[in-house]
Amino acid sequence: MHPSKVVRKNVKKLTDLPNIGVILAKKLHYIGIKSPQMLEGKKSLELYRLMCEQSGKREDPCLLDVLISITDFINGGEPRVWWYYTTERKKSYQI
Repeated sequence: MHPSKVVRKNVKKLTDLPNIGVILAKKLHYIGIKSPQMLEGKKSLELYRLMCEQSGKREDPCLLDVLISITDFINGGEPRVWWYYTTERKKSYQI
């Protein structure tokens, strides 16, 4: 969902999260994340590595930006577009 449309109190399913559509919701399901609540306490880099392992290839680094956006949101951050996190990813993560 586009971050501008996200209403925290209405987040019930993965596609209610900022930047998550049907395809990314399926990728999250493949690694065992079935609901937004299951993201609580998860680290974005760990989720990214699980997705890479599950797919058998190195996923696009922008996927990590999306994962940072949803873990930040779940932990109380504002819903933001995924590319807001690109600079943070480039500074903080070696992938």
